[in-house]
Amino acid sequence: MQTARPFRILGVQQIAIGGADKAPLRKLWVDLLGLTPHGTYRSERENVDEDIVTAGAGPFKVEVDLMQPVDPEKKPRVHETPLNHVGLWVDDLPVAVQWLESQGLRFAPGGIRKGAAGFDICFIHPKGSEQFPFGGEGVLIELVQAPKEVIAAFESLSSAGH
Repeated sequence: MQTARPFRILGVQQIAIGGADKAPLRKLWVDLLGLTPHGTYRSERENVDEDIVTAGAGPFKVEVDLMQPVDPEKKPRVHETPLNHVGLWVDDLPVAVQWLESQGLRFAPGGIRKGAAGFDICFIHPKGSEQFPFGGEGVLIELVQAPKEVIAAFESLSSAGH
């Protein structure tokens, strides 16, 4: 196994929460908690209809994706479990995927592709397999290519000792 990790996780990019109906999720996250509506995303292929809301500011603003299925009978079942996945900023997504696969980490089907927020993404499968023995230990994890401003902010803060 290779030991030198050729990428860095820079922070939390998003938390995705699913429900059978996203209206109660909006009530909680926007009306009661005060997160800011940012956009929407709908994909028949991914079986998702989501509202994107945000907390925080600047390059480390965190998305909270409020998701409901387009068709509750189809997969993926974005509303089961309610905490659907956690997204992490990564400084070099293709390098991270290549290295992590070489270490035996299993990725979900679909490869690297554009995500709802327009960034390149891919998913670590919640469970390992015979070919790839490591997975997300029951959690779906999204790796998100960080834009230049997030990488620069991370560099600035980490070099300042924060």
